[in-house]
Amino acid sequence: MERPGPSEVTGADASGPDPQLAVTMGFTGFGKKARTFDLEAMFEQTRRTAVERSRKTLEAREKEEEMNREKELRRQNEDTEPTSSGLNVVRDNSKSSSRDTSSRESEESSDSSDDELIGPPLPLEMTKEPDNLMEEGILGSLPRPRHEEVEDDDDDDDSEEEENPVQKIPDSHEITLKHGTKTVSALGLDPSGARLVTGGYDYDVKFWDFAGMDASFKAFRSLQPCECHQIKSLQYSNTGDMILVVSGSSQAKVIDRDGFEVMECIKGDQYIVDMANTKGHTAMLHTGSWHPKIKGEFVTCSNDATVRTWDVDNPKKQKSVFKPRTMQGKKVIPTTCTYSRDGNLVAAACQNGSIQIWDRSLTVHPKFHYKQAHEPGTDTSCVAFSYDGNVLASRGGDDTLKLWDVRLFNKPLFSASGLPTMFPMTDCCFSPDDKLIVTGTSVQRGCGSGKLVFFERRTFQRVYEIDITDASVVRCLWHPKLNQIMVGTGNGLAKVYYDPNKSQRGAKLCVVKTQRKAKQAETLTQDYIITPHALPMFREPRQRSTRKQLEKDRLDPLKSHKPEPPVAGPGRGGRVGTHGGTLSSYIVKNIALDKTDDSNPREAILRHAKAAEDNPYWVSPAYSKTQPKTMFAPVESDDEEAKNEPEWKKRKI
Repeated sequence: MERPGPSEVTGADASGPDPQLAVTMGFTGFGKKARTFDLEAMFEQTRRTAVERSRKTLEAREKEEEMNREKELRRQNEDTEPTSSGLNVVRDNSKSSSRDTSSRESEESSDSSDDELIGPPLPLEMTKEPDNLMEEGILGSLPRPRHEEVEDDDDDDDSEEEENPVQKIPDSHEITLKHGTKTVSALGLDPSGARLVTGGYDYDVKFWDFAGMDASFKAFRSLQPCECHQIKSLQYSNTGDMILVVSGSSQAKVIDRDGFEVMECIKGDQYIVDMANTKGHTAMLHTGSWHPKIKGEFVTCSNDATVRTWDVDNPKKQKSVFKPRTMQGKKVIPTTCTYSRDGNLVAAACQNGSIQIWDRSLTVHPKFHYKQAHEPGTDTSCVAFSYDGNVLASRGGDDTLKLWDVRLFNKPLFSASGLPTMFPMTDCCFSPDDKLIVTGTSVQRGCGSGKLVFFERRTFQRVYEIDITDASVVRCLWHPKLNQIMVGTGNGLAKVYYDPNKSQRGAKLCVVKTQRKAKQAETLTQDYIITPHALPMFREPRQRSTRKQLEKDRLDPLKSHKPEPPVAGPGRGGRVGTHGGTLSSYIVKNIALDKTDDSNPREAILRHAKAAEDNPYWVSPAYSKTQPKTMFAPVESDDEEAKNEPEWKKRKI
C-alpha cells in the first residue's frame, strides 16, 4: 500500500475530517473545529434566563390572581360571563402566539446548528445587535444588578443616618457587672468581643466571659497581677491572646487570656541622670497601649519623663525611648500615650498641657508639638485617634474635650467645655463609624449622677447623654464588632449597654441564660458516698442532720473539751508561759518535762525490777542461760565512806 504524499494529506485536511478516522476514534465529532467558549457571555445568558423565568413566574401568579377575581365576579354577577370568555380567548391567542414564537426560535436554532461547530448553541440575544435588543425590549426590561441596588439602599440609609447619628447608639438595654466596691479604673475587651477584663483601685483584675456567664453575671476568674498596686490600664493585643497590665508600679506586665504571666518589664536604674541609658522605667506608670499592626510591641509612659516601646520577647530592655521636652528643653512628665491607627505615630500628652507626636522610627524630635493644648498643670487623661487616622481627640484635666486634625496640627478643630473630671484615666473614644465621640463626666459623691456624653464629630454638638449611675464615669469603650458600649464607674460597677437589634453577641449571649441553681451536693456539710451494696464493715453510717450531729458532739468529752487557758508564770505540767520568743523558750515549750516529781530517779527505775524478774517478757528470756545474777552495791552512809577513805586523802585534807 502506497503512502500518500504531502500534497494529498493537506488536501484531505482541507476538504474536512476523515470519516474513517472518526469511526476509528469512536465518536463522530473527532476532527471538527472546537468552539471557544465565552464565559462572560454564558454568565450573561444564565442571568437573563433566570430573569426571564422569574418574569414568567410573576406573570403566572398575576394570571392566577385574575382568574380568582373573575371567579368571584362570576359568582356575584352571572352577566359577566361573556366578558370573561372574551378574556379567555385573548389569553388563548396570546398562548398560541407565544408558542409560535418559541417554535420559530427553535427552528432558527436548529438551522444555526447545521454548521460543524461543537458545543451549546449561541443564545438568540447574543446573535443580535445591541440596538435591536433595546428595540425589542430585551435589555430595557432587565432589572438593575443587585450590587447597584444595594449601593443605592446604602446611600439612602447613610443619608438618613447622617441626618440623625443618634439612632446608632445602642442604649436600649443594659447589664451591670459587679467588680467590687472601689473605682473601676481599667477596661479591656478582646477583638472578637468574647471576653471582658476589668481592673480597679482594689488591685483586682477580673475576667468576664459573655458566652459562659448566665444571668447572675459573675466573673470566672479574679487575680492580683501587680500585688498592692492600683490597676491603671488594661488592653488586649490585636490578636487577643495577651493582655497589657499597667499599674502604679514602674514595671508593666503582660498576661495571657487565662491570667498567667507572660513577661514583666525590667526596672531601670533610678540613679542614672539620662533616662535613655536605663533599661526600663524608674517611676510610676500612667498608661500603655499595644501596637495595632506589629505583634508583641507596646508603649508605656511613666513619671520618669519618658515614653518607652517594648517587645514581649525581650523584657530585659526597651526597644526605644521618647523623651518629651518643653520648648525650653526641660523634662516634662507624660500622662498618657497611644499609637496611631497605622502604628507610624506615637502621641503623648504631658503635664504642661502640651501634646507631642513622634514618628515611630525617629525618637529625637517630635514631628508635631502643640505647647498649650490644655491648661498647664492639669493631667490630660486620654488621647485617641479616629479610625481614619486623620483626627485626634484629647480629654483634658481642665474639663474640656478637644478635636485636632493631625494633618494641620496648629489649632484645635473643636473644643467642648463643662465636662468635669476627677480621675487621671478618664478617657474618650470614637464610635465605630467615626461620626460620634464619647466621654464620661465625674461628680462628687451624692451630688448627682455621672453621664456618658456623645458629641457629633462633624459639628461637635452635644447630641446625646446617658445617665449611668450616682457616681463618676471613668472608663468608656465602644466595641466596633459588637456595637456595645462598656462603662466603668467610680462605685465599682461595669455596665454594658446594647441594643437587641443593632448589637451582636456580647451581652446578648448571657442575658438569655437563666441563673443556675446551687447543686444539692454543695449544700451538704460534708461529702457522703452512698454505697448500698457494700459490706457492713465498709458501709458508711447514714447521713444525719447537722443539729443532731452537733448534739452528739456536745456529749463527746473529747470534742467538747474546753480549751485550757494560757499558763501564767513559769508554767507546769510541760507547759510554759506564752511570753518569750527565743529559741530556748521554744525548746522548753515543746520538750519540757514536768518538774513537780521530786522522787528519787533510782527508785523510779527500780520500781519495776521485781515485776520484770517475776514475769520476764522481752530481754530476760533471751539471756536467761548466760546472764549473770544482777547484784547491786549497797548504799553506804557518810560515816562509812569516811572510814573507808585512804590515808593520803585524810592527810591532804
